[in-house]
Amino acid sequence: MSIAEDFLHTDELHPIDIVETLAEHHAWDFDRITEDQIAMAVEGQWRTYSITLAWSSQDETLRLICTFEMEPPEGRMAELYETLNRTNDLCWAGAFTYWVEQKLMVWRYGLVLAGGQIAGPEQIDRLITTAVTTAERFYPAFQLVAWSDQTPAQAMQVAIAEAYGRA
Repeated sequence: MSIAEDFLHTDELHPIDIVETLAEHHAWDFDRITEDQIAMAVEGQWRTYSITLAWSSQDETLRLICTFEMEPPEGRMAELYETLNRTNDLCWAGAFTYWVEQKLMVWRYGLVLAGGQIAGPEQIDRLITTAVTTAERFYPAFQLVAWSDQTPAQAMQVAIAEAYGRA
């Protein structure tokens, strides 16, 4: 049975209801903060990612923010920002930013559903999966540029390289 079949008999679909059902389906820890917002923890290979999705009916946008803690040395911030620019050039959906005050690396994306459009469960599942896989892909590059003497170009080679075979 597909995830979408759970929603076939519902007249009104709230995007956060769909997210909550997906979180239950994947056994992710989650907290329904308000009717229009949910926070969850999704385990990756490198980290556990904090993901928040919020629905804004005013601008008809489902916002996703995926964060992980990162405290790079002050002397490496210029290199980290260059790495963020290089990373965002490779990302077609969403973008990274660094929130200095909170010491958080952030992946964010807004899914615009103007005109009463409805995001399906597969689409929202893909949105969350893309956030985690993108964070997983670039996490090593961020760490290398922050904690080693590698240049952003060198650190990005880790994220660009394709893995072959299995361990």
